[in-house]
Amino acid sequence: MNRYQADLYPPIEPYATHRIAVDPPHEIHVEECGRRDGIPALFLHGGPGAGCEPGHRRFFDPARYRIVLFDQRGCGRSRPHAELAANTTWDLVSDIERIRQVLGIERWLVFGGSWGSTLALAYAQAHPERVAALIVRGVFLCRDTEIRWFYQEGANWVFPDWWRDFVAPIPDAEHGDLLAAYHQRLIGPDESVRLAAAQAWSLWEGRTATLMPNADVQAYFADPHVALSLARIECHYFVNRAFLDPDQLLRDAHRLADLPGVIVQGRYDIICPVRSAWELHQAWPAAQLELISDAGHAAFEPGIRRALVAATDRFATELG
Repeated sequence: MNRYQADLYPPIEPYATHRIAVDPPHEIHVEECGRRDGIPALFLHGGPGAGCEPGHRRFFDPARYRIVLFDQRGCGRSRPHAELAANTTWDLVSDIERIRQVLGIERWLVFGGSWGSTLALAYAQAHPERVAALIVRGVFLCRDTEIRWFYQEGANWVFPDWWRDFVAPIPDAEHGDLLAAYHQRLIGPDESVRLAAAQAWSLWEGRTATLMPNADVQAYFADPHVALSLARIECHYFVNRAFLDPDQLLRDAHRLADLPGVIVQGRYDIICPVRSAWELHQAWPAAQLELISDAGHAAFEPGIRRALVAATDRFATELG
C-alpha cells in the first residue's frame, strides 16, 4: 500500500532549488515548494542523516504555504554524503539561519519529526524571534535514557526478533556498549564492515517505526545510500549526546513560552516513547498535545499524518 495517502495534499514539485555552501566541505540542498508569497514554513527531516522525501511536501497546503525543505549536512542530496566533519546540532542550527537569510524570510513555521523535533526545539530555543509557530512529532529530546532505551535495553524487550538482527554484526563481548561498538565500525576504514553495520542499524529503525509492519518504510531504510548516511550520522550524534547539555531541551523550554505549538505523538511509539512528548508538554503548556491512540513513530501512519495536516491547516489560518 502506498503510504502517501489521500488525506495529504497532492504531490507537488519544487519551484526553486538551491545549493548553499556552508562550512567546508559541506554544500546543502534546499528546495522551495508551494506558493512563492505564501506563509513561510520550514520542514526538518529526521535521522539525523535520513534526508527529505517528496512526500514531506504534502503536509502543507501549497496554496497557502511557501514550503522550504533541506537535506541536512551529509545526507540526501547534500554533499559530501555521510560526512561527519563539521556536523553537529549547532552547525545545523546555523544552517537554518543561513537558509532563512538567503531566502529573505523574517519568521517561519518550523515543523520537525523525530530527530527533526530535536533540531526544531534547539533552533526555536536559540532563535525564538524567528519562529512563528512550532509543530513537533515523535518527540526526541536526545537524552541518555532515550538513546539507551532504543540502542541498549528497552526496545529489545518489545522486538527481540528484530533485535537479534540488530546485534548480529557485533561480537557478544561488545554487547555491553552497542553504541560504542557500532561507532567503531561505522567510522572504520573497511567499507564492507561500514555498510553491513549501517544496514543492520538502519533496518532496526525501519522495522520498529510503525505500529504495523510496513514494507515501504522498511525498504526505504534498507536502501544502502540512506542506510550509510543515517547510521553514520546518527551514531556520530548519539555518542556525542547530540552536542547538547543533559536535559537541555527541557531546561530551556521556557524560551518557547510565547510560541504557539502542536505536539503530535503516537501512543505506541517504540523509537521515541511518549514520555518525552509528555514531559515536553509539561514544560511547554502553551502547546497542544495530540496523542494518537493507534500509531507508532512514523510520520505517514494514518492518525499521525491527519494530525500533522490539521496542525499545518490550523496555522495557515492563524498566521495567514
